[in-house]
Order: sequence, then C-alpha cells, then structure tokens
Amino acid sequence: MRQELMSLPKTLAEDVARNLVMVARLLDEEPEQAYAYSRVALRLASRVAAVREAAGFASYASERYAEALAEFRATRRMTGTVDLWPVMADCERGLGRPERALEMAGAPEVHKLDKAGQVEMRLVAAGARQDMGQDEAAVVTLQSSELASNAVHPWTARLRYAYADALLRVGREREGRDWFAKALEADHNGTTDASDRLAQLDGVEFVDAIDEDDAAESESEPQRPDTADEAADDEHDADDTDDDVSDDDVSDDDVSDDDVSDEDDDETSETSEEPVGGTDESAQDEDDSDDEDDDEGAHDAEGSDDAEKAEQKAEAADGAAPSSFLDSPFREPAAHGEPKSDDED
Repeated sequence: MRQELMSLPKTLAEDVARNLVMVARLLDEEPEQAYAYSRVALRLASRVAAVREAAGFASYASERYAEALAEFRATRRMTGTVDLWPVMADCERGLGRPERALEMAGAPEVHKLDKAGQVEMRLVAAGARQDMGQDEAAVVTLQSSELASNAVHPWTARLRYAYADALLRVGREREGRDWFAKALEADHNGTTDASDRLAQLDGVEFVDAIDEDDAAESESEPQRPDTADEAADDEHDADDTDDDVSDDDVSDDDVSDDDVSDEDDDETSETSEEPVGGTDESAQDEDDSDDEDDDEGAHDAEGSDDAEKAEQKAEAADGAAPSSFLDSPFREPAAHGEPKSDDED
C-alpha cells in the first residue's frame, strides 16, 4: 500500500495514509466512522487500488453492499487479482442474490484462490445454500478435508463454527455442540462467539455482577451501612464511646469529691483538733476535758459575779444608772455558749 501511495505527491500521500490508518483501526468497532474516513481517502486518491479496496471493505462492514461490490470490482480491474472473489460473492448474498453467489462459487476463479480463499468461498457457498433454505446441502458443502484436519489455521475456528451452526439447523444438536467445542479450541483470538453458543447449549447463563448504571449510582451516593448487623455494630461502638466518656467524668468527679472531702477533714481537724472516728479512750478523754472546762467556767463565773457586785455597789453609791443594756448585769448569756453561773445551773 505504501508503494502504491508513492505515486502521489508527498503531502497528499501522507493525508491519504492517515485516513487509511483510521479505516483499519475503526473497521471492526466503528464501521460508520471507518466508512467516513474511507470516503475522504477516496476523494483524495480514487485511482489508487489500495484506496478503492479500503473503501470497499468499509462499505462492506457498514452493510453498503452495492458500494462495496462496485469498489471490489474496480480493485479487481486495477490489480487483475482474484483475492476479493469470495467477498464479492458475499456482497451478492447481501443484495439478496444467493443464486449469483453460488454461480461465483463454481467459477474458474475459485481455483486460482489460495487455501484460505477457497475456505472463504466454501463458507459463502454454504451461507447461500442456507439463504435458499437448503440446510442439508449447506452441511454437505462444509464437509471437506480442511474441516477434518486437526491443524489449526487462521480460518479453522470460523470453518468449525459454521459447520456447528449448520448442524444445529438440521437438528443435530449433539454433533453441533461438539463442533462448537472444537471451534472454541481453535479460536485463540476470539473471532467467534463459540463460547457463548456452547454455554447456551449447556444451559449456562452469564449475568453481569454489577450493572453500569447501578455502579455509577452507588459511587454518587454516600456510604451507608449495608446491613442491620453493621448498623448495630456502629451503635454498639457509639455506646462504648459514651461509656468511656462517662467513666472518665465519674472518675474525675470522684477525684474532685475526694479532694474536697480531704480538705474539709483537714479544716475540721485543724479547727476542732479532734480525731475523726476515734476510740472509746479518746471519747473518755474528751469527756474529762469537758468536765475540767466546766469547773474552770464555774470558777470564772464566781469571780465575775463578785466583780459585778462590787461594781454595782460602787455605782449605787455614786447614784449613776447603767449606760446601756450591754452594761447591765441582768443581760442574758450569749447564745454561743457563754459560761453559766452556779445558781443558774
């Protein structure tokens, strides 16, 4: 193809080559885009046989069989080869003319084809028989030395696949399954769906684990507990956290209460100088101390009464009245435990 493009100016040859590369890349996955690139290359260099052939395959992949047949015929006239004879016959099938395809299968040009071309021509002829409702004849057409060979070629998987499908059409399901398995063994590049057909016959159904829409929706939504057990575990963890916090608070309160009580005890011990929770001996000592204090208070009260009587006599002698109630000898004793006299006792 590069040699054919050398007949064009350099810049034009590069533009045509880029379009042909895109045709080859998109032919299997995006046939419509491949067809668009082929039309650009065809406008730039319609007299180049490689361009006409690429345009024919792009039209064939997009099911434009009339255009494809015209391009293939032009390529055959320009090159003089018969390599495109099987695909030209298949275009006749696509146009609804299976009889014409069978005529081409018996033409002398078939003998000029290589082994791969002859296998392709046999596949087209079997398909034409099926189009005409001759399913048994299609099975016979595919039976050949190439089918019986154990050697694996690029066309082996397609030939075995077509033969298995033809057997299913005539009701020979067990044989058809065996040939689908043989086609799968030879299909190293995944050119056929023999694995799916074999699984269908075995009753195996494949289901996508995650749908694309569900996957996109799950990514957009926030994460939530999927089960009740996970929710219960989260709640349990939250309770444990609250318990830890409350325990810390209680321990702090206990420490603070202990500190306060210790301070109160210290103040009480400093003020009263009395032991807390003493024994009976300490209680007896305390009672003895109280008796001694009472005796001392009694003596002090007697001395105080004598002093007040002497002062009263002096005031009476002077004829002066008490200056206030606080100075009166008849005032009540203080509420906080002022010592009482022996007469009041």
